[in-house]
Amino acid sequence: MNAPLSNVQTRDVEALLHPYTPIHRLREIGPTVIQRGKGVYVYDTQGKAYIEGMAGLWCTGLGYGDEELIEAATEQLRTLSYSHLFGAKGMEPAIELAEKLKEIAPIPVSKVFYTSSGSEANDTQVKLAWYMNNALGRPNKKKIISRQKAYHGVTIMAASLTGLPYNHMGFDLPVDRVVHTDCPHYWRFGKEGESEAEFLARIVGSLRDLIEREGPDTIAAMIAEPVMGAGGVIVPPSGYYAAIKEVLDEHDIMLIDDEVINGFGRTGNWWGCQTHGMVPTTISAAKQLTSAYVPLGAVLVPEDIYQAYVDHSRQIGTFGHGFTYGGHPLGCAVGAKAIEIYQKRGIVGHVRAISPQFASRLEAVRDHPLVGEVRYSGLVGGVELVADRRTKRSFDAKKGVGAALARFAEGHGAIVRAIGDTIAFCPPMIITESELNELFDRFEKALADTEAFVHKEGLRAA
Repeated sequence: MNAPLSNVQTRDVEALLHPYTPIHRLREIGPTVIQRGKGVYVYDTQGKAYIEGMAGLWCTGLGYGDEELIEAATEQLRTLSYSHLFGAKGMEPAIELAEKLKEIAPIPVSKVFYTSSGSEANDTQVKLAWYMNNALGRPNKKKIISRQKAYHGVTIMAASLTGLPYNHMGFDLPVDRVVHTDCPHYWRFGKEGESEAEFLARIVGSLRDLIEREGPDTIAAMIAEPVMGAGGVIVPPSGYYAAIKEVLDEHDIMLIDDEVINGFGRTGNWWGCQTHGMVPTTISAAKQLTSAYVPLGAVLVPEDIYQAYVDHSRQIGTFGHGFTYGGHPLGCAVGAKAIEIYQKRGIVGHVRAISPQFASRLEAVRDHPLVGEVRYSGLVGGVELVADRRTKRSFDAKKGVGAALARFAEGHGAIVRAIGDTIAFCPPMIITESELNELFDRFEKALADTEAFVHKEGLRAA
């Protein structure tokens, strides 16, 4: 039986609609109310400390309470608390951050468009692809290819790009103009006796067939995360992006790189596309762009695509897209400072240096009776729980085994995220070796608790 809710928990339940939460059970399980954070730790209202094993939501790359970011935010609020970029207005923070993004971009970038979030960035990518093709006299080239198990946000269009059922069910999604191709997850979707190379050839062939079936002249772009984050930390087979790029280029189809989770050092390079051999047309960024201290997203576009926007603006009379808080001076000032910190503190190098330990701790649980697969790239990883290791049979989703492990981990002072029965890890990139060991020590205790729970409840039964 759960303990009675505290006063602050009761206030929470009475006032908030929680995202991605079984809200029908919220009063029963009670929310964990976080009060403060420092470094890689957060503290609840009872004073209990937790290692933030998910960097919030894949985003607090520099951890909590960084004084340089706080000072940059404070100074900007004193100088210019708000302005915008509508109607040919400009401001120094937006200019500076755009220049920094162009400097570190993995492809030649001409212009940066600001949003308030990753969802808005990916939503904008679709609008801009449509706008570009209208400018180029290709009014039918509008469909966007995404992938099963992809996650690209929750606005109507971004949620349609997302290939996860719970983002569609009950919301009348996906909308038209979005089609989904195979998830590049060999362990889960490879056929019996099929090598990884054969699996790769099959899903690339499936993409080619999809394009031919839909009509190449109707498809504007494909969107992909280098490592699929909220779909379960799925790392594609080697050579995957080179193979699909060849198919896309044959039909003049853009490749939109969703770097919202992967960007700013997470995979051991500035961008996930550099780690996994992707050569994109355009890029979406958010989350670690400001280390999540302020909401901010961005779309990075090359010169030739920008010129199509210019041409259409000339035809119509203006470029009619933007957000009130897109390019907010506070967000841009913090983003510029975050990039400066990543550079001067060698954060990308630190991720590379500590990633072998991260991988080693994940590999240490590979043979656990509950574990089907471990996956990782840089400092993001996942552990997939299964009912039967031999057959890869999953637990009944309604049993909530992954969610149970996340609760056990919280009890041991570690925050991880259950994506179904995949346990995701994405700690702040400043994490030390000792803190990383502490995180996984606590996770292993939770894994043992979960094994006992599964056994007691008989959850392995088919």
